[in-house]
Amino acid sequence: MHIGLGSCFTCSSSLSGHRCTSAVEGNKQVDTGPADCGPWTSCISQERQLRASDSLKYSLSEEKEEENVEYTVVDSFQQKFGPAVLHLKQQCVVSIAGDGVNLCRHGKLSWLEIATKSHIFLFDIFLLGPQAFKNGLQMVLEDKNILKVMHDCRWISDCLFHQYGVLLFNVFDTQVADALQFSVATGGFFPHRVCTLQECLMQHLKIPSKWDAIMKCRQQMASENPDRWFLRPFPAPLLKALALKAMYLLLLHSSLMDNLMSDLTTVVCGYLNAYRTGSGDHLGSTKPTCMELPEELRQLADIQKLRREKAIKDYRMNEDGLLIRPAMELKERNDPEKDGNYRDDGDCFPTNKAVSQITSFYNQDVLCQEKLENQNEVVNLWKNLKLTSS
Repeated sequence: MHIGLGSCFTCSSSLSGHRCTSAVEGNKQVDTGPADCGPWTSCISQERQLRASDSLKYSLSEEKEEENVEYTVVDSFQQKFGPAVLHLKQQCVVSIAGDGVNLCRHGKLSWLEIATKSHIFLFDIFLLGPQAFKNGLQMVLEDKNILKVMHDCRWISDCLFHQYGVLLFNVFDTQVADALQFSVATGGFFPHRVCTLQECLMQHLKIPSKWDAIMKCRQQMASENPDRWFLRPFPAPLLKALALKAMYLLLLHSSLMDNLMSDLTTVVCGYLNAYRTGSGDHLGSTKPTCMELPEELRQLADIQKLRREKAIKDYRMNEDGLLIRPAMELKERNDPEKDGNYRDDGDCFPTNKAVSQITSFYNQDVLCQEKLENQNEVVNLWKNLKLTSS
């Protein structure tokens, strides 16, 4: 069924199907005013929608469900919106992503994806309009007590502020964290470029580089016909892609935090064993108030030196003194139609096979493995340092 966007409509979505009603009818009992669907509502003709929808049919017909990803589409102010906002207000950490056309003050936001440890919400900003922020989302986004995990927040920050008056607070940016982690791992060097979300997922979560039909559709939407962002009902495979991105952002935050805290964890471990594993004969002469820098902390300088020496061998350096960070290679990258190895301007997503590696927010096997690898690397550096000094 194809419905013209000349008049807004609401799509109540689920994994089993879609039910479409008038947006005016769906919101008539709520004193919020009509959703401001912006210029895209009036300028997208039914003919353009038909073309956009028809061009998706072939890709969507080949898509096979391998793993269910539970998410809630919030596209009206009744039933779902209030409980969703209430749930978000109770969180300490959420992940946030936005999708649309040219996300900045001059673009158009279609979807706002927010994930917690137990829920994934897809807010249909195209249908809800600015009232979505006035009715509670702005309070969540501006709450200084809620950590928001994002990837390259510059664009959506500009969009939210200039179009909706939302000033983001307390943001953990995974692109920034990845660059800082690179600096820690190389003894203080910075990379000559930042990483896309796809690269961060591959590097820190070991997500495979193959992308299935769901992600092909999403990439085609972004590059070929932006009108697809404003089709309703929105294709279920693409909703799944949006949910996956929000889900993996939370896991990426946990992995990056482990990486950034690895030195601190190792030094504190040394602190714990500094006295209790020794003979204790010298403790009587040691002043508890002595503020001289302990040996455990002094060794960090030697660790950084070793890392810098290794980084100089492993990387080339540009004229600005930045390490040249090569792009992560994708298998069969020159033949994207073969297995869906698309690379979309920073936002690519894992396949259903990758989802099976992390079946829920509480399955932390991948993160535990990543944390163990980082800890082992730091421990080995400390062991090598002690062997050298002895």
